[in-house]
Amino acid sequence: MLRFLTAGESHGKALVTIIEGVPAGLAIDIDALTTDLRRRQTGYGRGRRMLIESDRAEPLSGIRHGLTTGGPIALLIPNKDWENWQRTMYSEPEMPANAVGADRTAVTRPRPGHADLAGFVKYGHEDMRNVLERASARETAARVAVGAIARQLLRSVGAEIVSHVVRIGSAVVVDPLAITFDQIRAIADDAPLHCADADVERRMIAEIDAARDAGDTMGGTFEVVVHGVPPGLGSYVHWDRKLDGRLAQALMSIPAIKAVGIGRGPAVAEVPGSRVHDEILPGSPTDAPIPLARPTNNAGGLEGGVTNGQDLRVTGYMKPISTLMKPLRSVDLTTMTVSPAAIERSDVCAVPAAAVVGEAMVAIVLADAVIEKFGGDSIEEMVANWTAFRSRIAQRFVPS
Repeated sequence: MLRFLTAGESHGKALVTIIEGVPAGLAIDIDALTTDLRRRQTGYGRGRRMLIESDRAEPLSGIRHGLTTGGPIALLIPNKDWENWQRTMYSEPEMPANAVGADRTAVTRPRPGHADLAGFVKYGHEDMRNVLERASARETAARVAVGAIARQLLRSVGAEIVSHVVRIGSAVVVDPLAITFDQIRAIADDAPLHCADADVERRMIAEIDAARDAGDTMGGTFEVVVHGVPPGLGSYVHWDRKLDGRLAQALMSIPAIKAVGIGRGPAVAEVPGSRVHDEILPGSPTDAPIPLARPTNNAGGLEGGVTNGQDLRVTGYMKPISTLMKPLRSVDLTTMTVSPAAIERSDVCAVPAAAVVGEAMVAIVLADAVIEKFGGDSIEEMVANWTAFRSRIAQRFVPS
């Protein structure tokens, strides 16, 4: 199985991740990791910290001469802003004499919608900075690095991942499923919100500007689309192996994601089955692994918890960010009196960044499912198993 752990705080020295289960012999493009890390830092509505950090993952182990060894992969992502936080985030019992940066007071006013209060109660901290530093979305930079490696593994079986922003506030793409994989892939890298509809994107920008002027924040939705997904990933025989459940858990683990949809998502509850279920017909595109035509893809490429060879389409629903420049009411837990919530440097809108994190989490789940299905201690062995599987599928659909 493919598994990983991350460590690090938002303003600590660095983020670290260890990845286990990547087969040997996978060629790793470190520049591709950097590209995905930079993509996570872009998007209209991001805050000032994105001007400070220029994330790059440094391999510490598990990669030799550009190829994975089969051993655990360790990656380090330094935090440049650590230089300004040494007097607040030092690890030693006493502040080092050479520490620099500002002296910051303890955080005692929890932000509504954040982990501050819940973490304070759970772990018994006096200073809620212990909570917010780890609960911060800064941690997702490490996940994006893991996802970049998973994405390179998926390419070995022909799977490609893209994403696009579907909604910001009331500005929404009417029918996201009508936007094809190729149309999403064609979105310009410098598009401010990575939305496939330029008119909708302009309205989205106006929503973000209005929120910024009001000292408020905005959420929205994004869709991750995967083309070339091998059929047969996941399982229908056990609840915890169903791929849609695994994807939902992975996306819900992203900070501020409050719901996940597969295919049509919540809209399937509004119409009869004749308008939901995807018919099965003879014929298919030449590159389809299953030689049958599906005129629609309302199921989002998953039926019964198993991939069916169609594009995988997963939507994440993101709430507005919890830090408001005009803060909501809270309580100062040192005096138990009403007080404005704490303010931390933050974004007005981070939906495009969340989409990149969503891509990473989908890639990780799919890579795990590919390893589970096709096995092999090396990429060569895994790809050979996938190739043989494709051949067997083609033979099954030959008319008798």
